[in-house]
Parts: sequence; C-alpha cells; structure tokens
Amino acid sequence: MKLINIGFGNMVSADRLVAIVSPESAPIKRIIQDARDKGTLIDATYGRRTRAVLITDSDHCILSAVQPETVANRLVEHDETEEILDEE
Repeated sequence: MKLINIGFGNMVSADRLVAIVSPESAPIKRIIQDARDKGTLIDATYGRRTRAVLITDSDHCILSAVQPETVANRLVEHDETEEILDEE
C-alpha cells in the first residue's frame, strides 16, 4: 500500500485515488456538498483554505490545504522511488 502525504501529516492510499482536482469550479463544489450530505467528506485542511479535492474509488471526497500539483508531484515521486527500489 502506497501512502501519499496530503498535508499536516495526513496520508491517503495512492491506490484508491481517482482524481486530484481544484475546488473552484461549480461541479466540484457540488461534489463536495453531495459528499458532505452523504457523510463521505473528509476534511483534512485543519481550518485552512481548501486547495485540492481528492476523490477516491469509494466515493469519498477528501479536502486538502495542499495544492493539487504538489499532491500529484508527491504521487509521481513516490512511484519513481518505488520503481528504483524494485530495480535494486
């Protein structure tokens, strides 16, 4: 299981991620509100501004205070590190 840091020491399973998106658009705001209503919203912002929304294969919606690009880079770096370790 690969875990990705989404800020403030919070980790998410990389295998379960479907999308990492910005929260500004109306459709994403609707997804967040629907998740809040269903009880599948996880707020990992610690009161900070939401900068990334992570959507999982289990329809959970995770809010992060880290930029989407940063989360994506951490995911890519984690994959590259794992490939190097597999080669050794």
